[in-house]
Amino acid sequence: MMNMLKKEEEKVEMDLSIQTFLIVCPLVFVAGFVDSIAGGGGLISLPAYLLAGVPIHSALGTNKMSSMIGTGVSTYRYCKSGFVNYTFAIPSIIAALLGSATGANLALYVSDTILKMVLLVVLPIVSIYVIKNKSFEKKWDRELSKKQVVLIGTVSAFFIGCYDGFYGPGTGTFLLICFTAILGMDVKEASGNVKLVNLSSNIAAFVTFILSGKVVVILGATASFFSVLGHYIGSGMVMKNGAKIVRPIILIVMVLLYIKIISQLIG
Repeated sequence: MMNMLKKEEEKVEMDLSIQTFLIVCPLVFVAGFVDSIAGGGGLISLPAYLLAGVPIHSALGTNKMSSMIGTGVSTYRYCKSGFVNYTFAIPSIIAALLGSATGANLALYVSDTILKMVLLVVLPIVSIYVIKNKSFEKKWDRELSKKQVVLIGTVSAFFIGCYDGFYGPGTGTFLLICFTAILGMDVKEASGNVKLVNLSSNIAAFVTFILSGKVVVILGATASFFSVLGHYIGSGMVMKNGAKIVRPIILIVMVLLYIKIISQLIG
């Protein structure tokens, strides 16, 4: 299995062309832009690599590289602003690292065809959830103790980290909803902790994929620049109803990806 995946990666490096960059880089820029406004950028960036013809295992790994660098920039800003509770964050970070490494290793042992079929099912479900569920109001009436907050946060970080390592898009939204609606954090503090946990899961998955030869480094490094640029420009703009911008872009990318994957499975 691993030898087969290795050959697949060698083919990616050989087939890398200007067209690949022309497809990936603009979409990754858009992903960073919309992610900074309303979230859901991963629903655009991962499909971008697949639309460019990057095999799915390498797409997962390379997407982690650009996501990791883009998230790292925003994480630094939150930490510098003091929007992080380190007593809560440290165990959550450890849990996310373990969970993400577990999910990434599982993805590596799943065949290309099965991953594509999983993608066809998971992608629309996650897209609908991320777009529709933007409520960050606390939904529990009872107050949680500090120990309960840490415990629930740590367990959530592990399982959401598993999802991030295996697939990824929507991770930040899932964490933010958990930290605010369930744990009762205010949005600023929750966002800072989400960024740290999300960065940790990105790092664990990236390390797992790159050690397995599943990262197209040149493409990932170039896309990372566009990801950071998108985040920087998007974060400097104040937009109302940002989700209205995200919905049509996600829909277009999803339809194109569906056509490509279904044609590959049929062919």
